[in-house]
Amino acid sequence: MTHDQLAQALLQAVRSLDFGSTADAHRQGQPVQAFPSIDLAVVAFPARSAAVWANVLFSREHPQGVVAHIDSSAGSVRNIRFLADIRDAQGVSVAWLPQADWGQWPWRTLAGVGPLDMVAPYPASLLKLMVAVGVGMAVDWGLCRWDQPWPFAQQVRTIAQWGEDMIVTSSNEATSALVALLHVLGLINEQADPGAHHALHHAFETRGLLTLRLAGTRKAGGWGNAVGSGVGQIQMTAWDTARLLWLLDPRAAVAPWPGASPLLSPASRDRVLSWLADQGLHEILSSGLLQGLPGHQGGIPAQVPSRWRHGPDTIQVGERHFPGDVQGWNERAQVTFWHKTGTTENYASDAGIVQGVRPHRRHYLVALLTNLGTRYAPEPRCATTWRIPRLGAAIDAILKPWLEPEETTS
Repeated sequence: MTHDQLAQALLQAVRSLDFGSTADAHRQGQPVQAFPSIDLAVVAFPARSAAVWANVLFSREHPQGVVAHIDSSAGSVRNIRFLADIRDAQGVSVAWLPQADWGQWPWRTLAGVGPLDMVAPYPASLLKLMVAVGVGMAVDWGLCRWDQPWPFAQQVRTIAQWGEDMIVTSSNEATSALVALLHVLGLINEQADPGAHHALHHAFETRGLLTLRLAGTRKAGGWGNAVGSGVGQIQMTAWDTARLLWLLDPRAAVAPWPGASPLLSPASRDRVLSWLADQGLHEILSSGLLQGLPGHQGGIPAQVPSRWRHGPDTIQVGERHFPGDVQGWNERAQVTFWHKTGTTENYASDAGIVQGVRPHRRHYLVALLTNLGTRYAPEPRCATTWRIPRLGAAIDAILKPWLEPEETTS
């Protein structure tokens, strides 16, 4: 499979799911008024050949999708100007409201020069991957220790304990604790200006990851719209998120683009990866958490970490309970998915490392950012439309026969 063949397969996978017919609660269940924004990147690692990658993007202006131009070294996207997401003075994500007129706002360039323009949807809790990497960098630089107590919100916990909760259950309080820590340690600051210096941004930039931004957060730990951060200030794109994962994946081929180098020491990398492996919210590209819900649609056929089993027919992640048999599900699963999800009313994202469970051998990275949050979900316990896990299943079905070819016999 070539880069272009993968891109064409991903385009077809998205097109076949008819995202333009997605029901929108803001339109009383009628289909979306404008085609959703979908930013999808995949990097596959065949056992005996070079990595293959593709990034495809869809929007109201490009409902049939476009292919990102990426050179042979897996460098930055060359044909797209990414525009920073936007909110109004009241903190509302106005770009995704029904009747939204994209021609009326002064869009700010996030990265790239075009000629195509794409609005980069807010990453939601996928941003916590950037926070975890930032804390790991601080540990590696000798600025703090994983076992160091860190007080926040009348609690004293170790930095590692905060980090684990931030990833495995997507705790917002733990995220705030670690955002405050990164301020104290000097890796980020309150500046929202795109040109402002942040040590964390500089680390991303020197590795070619130009669209990863954790700007406008507050010293006290605030990182959402209410404090002037969040939408429009915290940014990620699928391709740079996939390349961030590439730098974290110890099994991946050596990253080939100029400036690519490890972000974390092996010890800090493995700690962050262990959290991603234990992440319980399999509800977007993978859907094992939702297996007992009516109308369940399978996604990437990934195991649900056994720690979330709560009796024979219940799954509990944090304070959330779902019907489902973790043991039975995992016996049928073919892969592990070390990942982080993100969901709000207007956004759904998911990115991680897929690896086969023996005898399966496939290995790939996938990153997805969309504006398809909970307002598009079929019922309150779902994070997004069932079309998203179906897309995860389609991606896996594209890659499985190529990454796990039948053994030839003589």
